[in-house]
Amino acid sequence: MFYALATRKIRSDLVEFHHELSDIETLNKKAREGVFELTAVSYHAYPYIADKYTLMAAGSSIGDDYGPMVVATKPMTVDELKGKRIAIPGRLTTSYLTLKLMQPDFIAVDTPFDQILDAVKDGKADAGLIIHEAQLTYSKAGFHNVIDLGKWFKAKYGMPLPLGANALRRDLAPDIARECCRLMRESIQYALDHREEALNYAMQFARDMEPALAEKFVGMYVNHYTVDCGEIIPKAAQKLLDLGFEAGLIPHRVELEFVR
Repeated sequence: MFYALATRKIRSDLVEFHHELSDIETLNKKAREGVFELTAVSYHAYPYIADKYTLMAAGSSIGDDYGPMVVATKPMTVDELKGKRIAIPGRLTTSYLTLKLMQPDFIAVDTPFDQILDAVKDGKADAGLIIHEAQLTYSKAGFHNVIDLGKWFKAKYGMPLPLGANALRRDLAPDIARECCRLMRESIQYALDHREEALNYAMQFARDMEPALAEKFVGMYVNHYTVDCGEIIPKAAQKLLDLGFEAGLIPHRVELEFVR
């Protein structure tokens, strides 16, 4: 998504970007402090940062009948997750919120996302909530899929599962905000139009993924919804957050705001 901006393939007379890499839960926490002017966040984090940020129409990561998964070292039913220790990638991640909606009764074991499979294998947790490329590699590592939360959400509510978004700080001047939206949209479109070039850049951050696997993963989460979230994604995200509020998982109800 950020390839064209980070490498100055597209430029602006108004703004300049400094690219800082962090895992999503770290970015969620920094957004609560308003650290970055533009940042990737989890949709689940929005109620906690809505006073400082609005969401951008460009940059969403959406699971359309697929998404974060709960996996275990042995076959397990969804009912058997009740009361189990489940390694999670962060309490502000959308994956955690969705899992709590699906099965509220489990013990969360906070674990860096790239250490979740190891935590389960080492017995620190009974199951693991996996995001990112582990969704494609878990079976090769000997794990069993207990449930795909993207499939669960689509089956239950008939909508894609909104996972991540880009957020823009509210204190930016209107012309700067508009320029950031334009550049973000153009950066994503540039990557889609120059897929091999963008993927080669992204591979340096891919944690030893094979190119074919990386391309499959990117194709899952960088698509037409990413260029512009349209109408269905705001509806799906509002539904998700409303469900979280009604279940007592989110402290207050928020109306999602998107800028274009």
